[in-house]
Amino acid sequence: MQQISNTLERFGGVNLLPLLLAVLAFLLIGAPSSWATLTVAGLAMGMMLFLMASGLSLIFGLMDVLNFGHSAFVSFGAFVAASVLSALGGWLASDSITLNALALTFAILAAMSFGLIVGWLFETVIIRPVYHDHLRQILITMGALIVSEQIILAVWGGNPITVHRPHFLEGAWIIGDVSIEIYRVFAFLLGLAAFIGLYLVLNRTRIGLLVRAGVENREMVEALGFRIDRLFIGVFMVGSALAAIGGAMWAGYETLITPALGGEMMIVVFIVVIIGGLGSIEGTLLGALLVGLTANYVGFLAPKLALASNMILMIIILLWRPSGLRPAAK
Repeated sequence: MQQISNTLERFGGVNLLPLLLAVLAFLLIGAPSSWATLTVAGLAMGMMLFLMASGLSLIFGLMDVLNFGHSAFVSFGAFVAASVLSALGGWLASDSITLNALALTFAILAAMSFGLIVGWLFETVIIRPVYHDHLRQILITMGALIVSEQIILAVWGGNPITVHRPHFLEGAWIIGDVSIEIYRVFAFLLGLAAFIGLYLVLNRTRIGLLVRAGVENREMVEALGFRIDRLFIGVFMVGSALAAIGGAMWAGYETLITPALGGEMMIVVFIVVIIGGLGSIEGTLLGALLVGLTANYVGFLAPKLALASNMILMIIILLWRPSGLRPAAK
């Protein structure tokens, strides 16, 4: 294991892991067309998981909060976006790309706005009273997740809801024997844009400097006179909004959602954060891509192991790097 680690560090470090996984899968699958389809699907899934998990990683790393209610924002984002898309069904079915794009934009903005507002309320009312008490954090945020599922049941009902995609994102591009769904390409590009935006904010702005410093040493930042509590609120709101956007994209990806969506995604989101390392956007991206690719490759090669693939991946990574691939928090 140490020899493999040294080799990776010599040729680019853990950043090469998704590429190495893709190469290994290509050798095992054999059929280039199947491999390409699975890889695009895995990358799209990984980027949507990144949207859901990136905020939780920062919240975990900066605020030391075990927020098991984070996936509630994923559920609400999915249902809010589905409602907006349903209300604008005429725009979605139109041949006009402009109307399609406007409907999708309104759905994403509605999910994001909901995440921002409810994220502020969640941090103020639920999280703030239980800082520095992990047991109470687990209990109260798990309770919040259960309550959120009941709210969804009361508002949207218990039946699965079909999510309509914009007309211009339907279908697939056929390149030789390879079929690439247009929606998956869009999901990948949106996730990539979110990563670039977060990376630039965290590494090129004063606010980002304070957030990174708070992840590394919160006490020192407070000693220098900065209001870390305001950073907490801002980070929590942004993290909640990203989770809601991820939920909106996941709704279009699955095309059928239920009130249990948040509970189902909670485990996967935490696996991504643990694999990537606390407080690290780059680590979260790596973890999300590895989870997305592994789920698709294993589902094709060994369907009976598909449900356990994420856990197996996490065990392997933690045996090698107990703190995750690129942890920012100590």
